[in-house]
Amino acid sequence: MITLTAARTRQARVRANGLAGDRAASVAEATRRAVGLQAQDVKACRLSVRSRTSGLVKSDVDKAVRERAVVRTWAMRGTLHMVAAEDLGWVVGLLGPYFAKGLFGRRRQLGLDEETTERGVRAVAAVLSGSRPLTRAELVARIAEHGVVIDPRTQAVPHLLGYAAMTGVICRGPGLERDEPSYVLTREWLGEQPVIAEEEALTRLAARYLAGCGPATAEDFAAWSGLPLGKARQGFGGLELEPVTAAGEPAFVLAGTELPATARKPEVRLLGHFDAYLLGYRGRALAVPDGFEHRIRAGGGMIMPAVLVDGLAVGTWRQVRRKDGLRVIVEPFGALADRVLPGLRDEVTDLGRFLGLPTEWELGR
Repeated sequence: MITLTAARTRQARVRANGLAGDRAASVAEATRRAVGLQAQDVKACRLSVRSRTSGLVKSDVDKAVRERAVVRTWAMRGTLHMVAAEDLGWVVGLLGPYFAKGLFGRRRQLGLDEETTERGVRAVAAVLSGSRPLTRAELVARIAEHGVVIDPRTQAVPHLLGYAAMTGVICRGPGLERDEPSYVLTREWLGEQPVIAEEEALTRLAARYLAGCGPATAEDFAAWSGLPLGKARQGFGGLELEPVTAAGEPAFVLAGTELPATARKPEVRLLGHFDAYLLGYRGRALAVPDGFEHRIRAGGGMIMPAVLVDGLAVGTWRQVRRKDGLRVIVEPFGALADRVLPGLRDEVTDLGRFLGLPTEWELGR
């Protein structure tokens, strides 16, 4: 059995996730490699693409959405993700029913009983049929004309739209002015989606997860996907796996996986909010030093932008917009090794290139 130190386990994971080694050449490739990128924050989603690609700029992400190479919808853990367009049908078909069912009680509290929810989804589908992409406000106004009146000031609207997406009826369309989201009918935006049996979809998702996040365990897969542990184990059970000892714990990679050697120089990445790497496992103990979890998970469900060195968070960072450009303030957990600084400077430079802004940086406290 292969034994990996904590450092080599992190290196294997970031390389699998597209954060080290050869970077992807397109938005779709980067998204597919990570299986999906968190997308509730549009700006953060763009940054997730930047850290996994080479040579792209922020408008390339929006272009990929407009051209339907990638699409945003509710997927892993019932949260908004960007996935490759060809993956939407089977991923939502597998995961959506779990989260749609699990949120029934909350919908009922919001006045969306089963009958009202189904009427609402039918109204949304009727309104969007043959239509241009519509904003949330436009949808609320239009479905009211179909007899489904929902107070836009409540959480009932996002829960109705989330249910429609989890059942495959709608997905997010292209971003509009000021990144306002829009909604489209899935079948009109992407065409009819293939139907895949649950067992096959479970195995496929488990394989994609391990390819993009391994070494990992079924427990990690369950935490990342939101699936019940029994289903996660079933997905692993359909794969040809190679057991490894990763940071002292049993884990798996797909059979035939080539594990990377120790990197010659530090792989430094500036991760944005909610980066997939920090949400890919049942815990962050391997990626975040002991005593600093509160700096990464700052409360309210926020996962903060992180400075990553060979898969280990060594600090957080933030942007300060100025008239003459952007200032990046890096707030390390401790003293940064001299060998890390060239990679950090390169990352700040690349961030400015990606955003199209003159960029400077400083080390904060």
